[in-house]
Amino acid sequence: MKFNILYEDNHILVVEKKINILSQGDNTKDKDLLTMVKEYIKEKYNKPGNVYVGLVHRLDRPVGGIMVFAKTSKAASRLSKQVQTHKLKKYYLAIVRGIIKEDKGTYQDKIKKLSNGNSIVSKEGKEAILDYEVLERNKKTNKTLVKIKLKTGRHHQIRVQFASNGHPLCGDQRYGVEDRSQIALYAYRLEFTHPTTKQELSFQLLPPKIDHWTEFTVSRYVQ
Repeated sequence: MKFNILYEDNHILVVEKKINILSQGDNTKDKDLLTMVKEYIKEKYNKPGNVYVGLVHRLDRPVGGIMVFAKTSKAASRLSKQVQTHKLKKYYLAIVRGIIKEDKGTYQDKIKKLSNGNSIVSKEGKEAILDYEVLERNKKTNKTLVKIKLKTGRHHQIRVQFASNGHPLCGDQRYGVEDRSQIALYAYRLEFTHPTTKQELSFQLLPPKIDHWTEFTVSRYVQ
């Protein structure tokens, strides 16, 4: 299974995670992106034995978008620190049900992960903050295209916060209206400081033009 490489050097690898591919292995034993990256490096550089690849962050299985992997432990440590200090910036595009009236806003809640794999808004949870900006409203289909900047990285954060505010993501079979479409959430932009050169890096991708994405001209918002 091949994957799209956006950037590669001796320290990091920036790739596109296709929708419905695991970020890392789980009990389903399905092929995951971390394993694919390791196999790619092992084959390309003819490396014997186990290959080191650091998983810096994750995306939910149904969500596609940009991910960065570390090729050395030092790079992994420095990138992980950027995640913890919110200097690694993650931006998403999403299509939600209903028309959001405000052009911009912030959701600030506390999210608790449950033993069944779901998350809920709860006073017992951890702080969850995101900023959103409305890009386009489709009143005919009663949907809103939003850009989201995550300030924290809680389990299913975007999905839970929008659902709890009355705007579940289109295609979200866990927290929204059950349908057979693909979830309309895509990690379209990633910004961080290179762990070695200190260069500021930024990457962008368009979501695949399927299901709900066909109802909006998304390309006008991704340069």
